[in-house]
Amino acid sequence: MRRKLDTAARREQIAQAALDLVSEGGLRALSMSNLAGKVDLVPSGIYRHFTGKGELMDAVLDLIGRRLFENTASVREETEDALGRLRLLMRREMELLKKNQGVPNVVFSESMCADSPERAARVGRLVSAYFGEIEEIVREGQRKGELRNDVEPLAVVLMFKGILLPAVVLWKATGGTLDIARHSEAAWRLFRDAVTPRREE
Repeated sequence: MRRKLDTAARREQIAQAALDLVSEGGLRALSMSNLAGKVDLVPSGIYRHFTGKGELMDAVLDLIGRRLFENTASVREETEDALGRLRLLMRREMELLKKNQGVPNVVFSESMCADSPERAARVGRLVSAYFGEIEEIVREGQRKGELRNDVEPLAVVLMFKGILLPAVVLWKATGGTLDIARHSEAAWRLFRDAVTPRREE
């Protein structure tokens, strides 16, 4: 017999299914009828958990946020070294984006926020808070002399984010032909050399 999920777990399951639909077919693929089929409900069953598509998209954003911040928390627990944290974070984010290719569609889509200034602001807060977490890792590394302190932390973060996001977009656009792991490791070496303090000869 299938175990009945509690309300919070069911909402998360539906939000994940919505993200899966976006990963498979973009935002245009997300409809209540398609979503209901994904989670084995009738469309009216979705409305028992969400008042409409707007609330559903907010839940998808919350889900993405939780996954991102779980990653930053886990790398902090696993190592105290700033470069080690950033490398682990790159790998965690690569896995997250490979499994949830719709994340960039949700976070960076103008159409998703076109009818909701509140949602646009919500996306802005999510991105700002996530970048802030990475900036703090960079600042800590700068204070300990592990990272160059003659560059702005945000500049380091933007360079770091540039390792993966464009590659994931290209990987998806080319049907998965780009070897993201190989690309990211090569780009990581360039990033590491750029942000590591130069040693005196």
